[in-house]
Amino acid sequence: MKGTYVLIIENHADIEVEIGKIGRIEFKKGFYAYVGSALSGLERRIERHLRNPGDNKRLHWHIDYFLMGPTVEVKEVVFAAEMDARKECEIASKIDSEYIENFGCSDCSCKSHLFFSTSLTQLKEQTYESFYESGLEHFLATKINPV
Repeated sequence: MKGTYVLIIENHADIEVEIGKIGRIEFKKGFYAYVGSALSGLERRIERHLRNPGDNKRLHWHIDYFLMGPTVEVKEVVFAAEMDARKECEIASKIDSEYIENFGCSDCSCKSHLFFSTSLTQLKEQTYESFYESGLEHFLATKINPV
């Protein structure tokens, strides 16, 4: 199954992380929405993002580096399975929050696929609205319970 997803992430403290070829980025304490897609294996991609950083996970995407941060926790996954269209860039363009420039968008012309807010509620509302505005009325939001 292919589809588009958004990881809702909480960063519990100000941190600086080396992000692949981008270099060091300062991440403020607060909430982040990362927009991604999987052209095949949506479930496997989401499971990979949720895997414990200590499980010898190969760092491939920008988000892999951020999720390795000791203060970073995925709180929720919002996703939609679609058969014909890749909606990742459209959804990212509709989230109206501060963004981390060039993050997660090396294969497209978007300004970013990672957005920041001090308000979890506001970020979630923008994420859900971006799915609706992109024609994805049938999406699922799943809260992640810490182990």
